[in-house]
Amino acid sequence: MHKIYIDKGSFDFTYQLPQMVYSLIISTILKAILNFLGLYERDIISFKNDKAKNKNGEKVLLKIRCKIILFFIITYILLFFFWIYLGCFCVVYKNTQIHILLDVLSSFGLSFITDIFIYLLPGIFRIPSLRNKANRPLMYKFSKLLQIL
Repeated sequence: MHKIYIDKGSFDFTYQLPQMVYSLIISTILKAILNFLGLYERDIISFKNDKAKNKNGEKVLLKIRCKIILFFIITYILLFFFWIYLGCFCVVYKNTQIHILLDVLSSFGLSFITDIFIYLLPGIFRIPSLRNKANRPLMYKFSKLLQIL
């Protein structure tokens, strides 16, 4: 707030860049946690395999139910606190709403750009691995490694 006051209300992108990077790191960690709770196709596949073998089907179903319930509880709690924080902030600092909007949009754009490169990079190695027979296993394993990271 003090920096906005010193700059007489102008938006300084270079000053905001480190904060956007911090926001990107925190949101990536939160996204990983929510993806762990929200994506459960491996559990469904193991349930189908266990059901065919008459094994731990109930344990897998209980695990899926717990993950779904935790996902919705955590998501709604986070959304509630974010809206309360943003609402209170905008009421107290009425003249900074444009700055908040610009910060949110630039951080949102930065996260889109990084996600495009993160998800495009394994594909860049996977396509040549399908074409080149000599290095096929090595490049495919490398693309799988990049996909995990």
